[in-house]
Amino acid sequence: MTLRFAHTLAAATLAVAALPVLAQNLATVNGKAVPASRADALTKQLVAQGQKDTPELRQMVKQEIIIREILAQEAQKRGIANQTEVKNQLEMGRQTILINAMRMDFVRKNPVTDAAVKAEYDRLVKVHADDKEYHARHILVEKEDDAKAIIAKLKDGAKFEDLAKQSKDTGSAEKGGDLDWSVANRYVKPFADALAALKKGQLTETPVKTQFGYHVIRLEDVRTAKTPTFDEVKPQIEKSLLDKKLQSFQEGIVKGAKVK
Repeated sequence: MTLRFAHTLAAATLAVAALPVLAQNLATVNGKAVPASRADALTKQLVAQGQKDTPELRQMVKQEIIIREILAQEAQKRGIANQTEVKNQLEMGRQTILINAMRMDFVRKNPVTDAAVKAEYDRLVKVHADDKEYHARHILVEKEDDAKAIIAKLKDGAKFEDLAKQSKDTGSAEKGGDLDWSVANRYVKPFADALAALKKGQLTETPVKTQFGYHVIRLEDVRTAKTPTFDEVKPQIEKSLLDKKLQSFQEGIVKGAKVK
């Protein structure tokens, strides 16, 4: 083997060996390698949010990662990372990332089963079997005296739809105060309690006070609440069960910790 050939072979071998290292790095900023995994992570995050994985997106991500590295290096150079407040924020950020990763790991290893979701659905159907839906109208005003005056006018024969035009609730005011069909617990408690106490066609005898003001309520009709199908509420039930699992998981960890 000639000396020149040996040098050429050695150079080629070194170049091939360096390829994986180069592929692992996105760029080098002021002599510091920026790993390509950062760009991969950000791209994955953006795609999960609905963006398409395109060459244009990857180029934009690359530019963003490089700019971040440049600015972060400058911040380090200026001693920003040594500031107490910055240290605290960095630590909080580190903890948040770790906690979220642990939660995701728990979810992967402890998924909510379809059987559990169906069992919870069946339980909720029984619990809410007697629920009612109410079709109501209301007029919302700022002062109690104004609400009392409206009740008096309604008793004297004034049309609810006409008086509703003065309601603070502009959304329903345009519809004669109509709130359409809804279960009572979707309203704030004082309103819900007053609504549930009314009979069809009945008007509240006194103004109903809530944090929004004073309401005059009339119940148009009442019916048995429609039971949603399993498929309609499956995602919400699944999330609720998962939240409970996570809550129990975290409470167990906290309870087992030794805090002085």
